[in-house]
Amino acid sequence: MAEKSRVLVIGGTGHIGKFIVEASAKFGHPTFALVRESSLSDPAKANIAERFKSLGVNLVHGDIYDQESLLTAIKQVDVVISAVGLTQLEIQDRIVAAIKKAGNIKRFLPSEFGNDVNRVHPVEPVKAVYDIKAKIRRLIEAEGIPYTYVVCNCFADEYLRKLAQHEATAPPRDKVVILGDGNAKAVFNKEDDIGTYTIKAVDDPRTLNKIMYIKPPANIYSFNELVSLWERKIGKTLERVYVPDEEILKNIQEAAVPLNFILAAFRDVLVNGDQTNFEIEPSFEVEALELYPDVKYTTVDQYMDQFV
Repeated sequence: MAEKSRVLVIGGTGHIGKFIVEASAKFGHPTFALVRESSLSDPAKANIAERFKSLGVNLVHGDIYDQESLLTAIKQVDVVISAVGLTQLEIQDRIVAAIKKAGNIKRFLPSEFGNDVNRVHPVEPVKAVYDIKAKIRRLIEAEGIPYTYVVCNCFADEYLRKLAQHEATAPPRDKVVILGDGNAKAVFNKEDDIGTYTIKAVDDPRTLNKIMYIKPPANIYSFNELVSLWERKIGKTLERVYVPDEEILKNIQEAAVPLNFILAAFRDVLVNGDQTNFEIEPSFEVEALELYPDVKYTTVDQYMDQFV
């Protein structure tokens, strides 16, 4: 059996990063997490780092802004996965430069983990973020760096935990606000499953220089279908309030940060249906469930049981 690649995760203490680090360690990859010493003064981040250590993860002190520490970390591994947040997407050009200089990386997975930026029709302020992701893709390709782009669609914890009701703390039990007509289909995946599929892809020749979509059929729902599923679980019919697109666009323009971003992201997924309104192109795109049918992922139906 081939030796497993050494994996470095940058942004490993972030929302999706921690699941990727844990999956890497669980599947037997020598795993490294780049952590800023300053971030360990945050108790939440320090707890995550301690969990990493208990899993045998190597904590590498460094910073995406410090090219020397970045280069040192990259030289120790075979695969680099970036899970940096929105504010650091653009400076992934530093990671690309360090990978190019190191010359030893077999695969780079930039911070995508959302919609496919080649197939979206967003409005600002989300458009600017997608444009940055697209720019990083083009840079990776121009530099000839081997890559995999992971399109995981919606994080279950961000969309399903509150049923996309941004001011709620749990799924609603009386009234639900639905953007658009509620018929556009979206894909909702549990974060630890996203971590699993991501790590499965790092050594797989079938995902080299490809876009990998995580879109299991059991996790594809329209919002109307989601509400109906939730109604069945709680044995109650909710009042459905539909917000037309013109009103959504007006609300986005008038809202302050970060609500304007949240509304624009929700609109792209839940009104435009940009996660499901296309066919996968086999020449440069692959689907995770077809590649890894053995993965026992959590379905939306199972996920929602915890809130009943």
